[in-house]
Amino acid sequence: MRRREKFVLAALFLSVGLALVQYTGLEWRYYAIAGLMAATYGVSAWALSDDLQVHEWSTILPFPVIYTAAVALFYFLLPSAFLTRIILLLLFGVGMYALYLTSNIFSVAKGRTIQLLYAAHAVGLFFTLFTSMLLTNTIFSLRLPFYSNALLGSIVHFPLIMMSLWSIKLESSVSISIFQKTTLLTLILAELMALLSLLPFPAWHNALFIMGLLYIGLGVLQSQIKERLFHNTANEYTLVAVFLGFIFFLLLPWK
Repeated sequence: MRRREKFVLAALFLSVGLALVQYTGLEWRYYAIAGLMAATYGVSAWALSDDLQVHEWSTILPFPVIYTAAVALFYFLLPSAFLTRIILLLLFGVGMYALYLTSNIFSVAKGRTIQLLYAAHAVGLFFTLFTSMLLTNTIFSLRLPFYSNALLGSIVHFPLIMMSLWSIKLESSVSISIFQKTTLLTLILAELMALLSLLPFPAWHNALFIMGLLYIGLGVLQSQIKERLFHNTANEYTLVAVFLGFIFFLLLPWK
């Protein structure tokens, strides 16, 4: 069976699994999501098995699992309209297929540069930001204490950041430098989530703020890893940070 056929079958199987999870009772729902995440890991290992190396079991395979968790948890926050849920299922399937294509490029590009690798980095960044937004929105929607939001935010973002930074050089292991950069950015995001928990912002606003900061942080760190953190690049991300801060200032509850 060709790789693309395996990717299509895996995406369809997981889409059906996501649809079935929604029919479980409330008391079993989180167990069902955990089972779907485990199934995603196994199915992804099968779909990407042709070029999968030992270290990629912890650097490539977790991404589809986290993406599945993000969509499955966000699914429960949607209106019960049939059309809305069908559209999300279709988007999930297409997204999973795109993730498999991206992961396959990372797997076969080790040790050399291929043209598609640049596109894979762009797609990987998009799904990292999208997954972060869905999970952050879900966390804030639970209305937990600020320290719980910070802890869950750390758990969610640490693997996302680590995989995104690792994909730049595709080394055979996660280096100390990558681990340190990941830890630093994760702590910054966790502290911001704790701060936002104390302000009366809607969950979507909080999720977008976190996603914006994640975009800036990943952009700067990835440029540094590539040794392309030039003056113009730094200015661009600084302007984005200033704009994000300005929006944050305008939305502060002054009354």
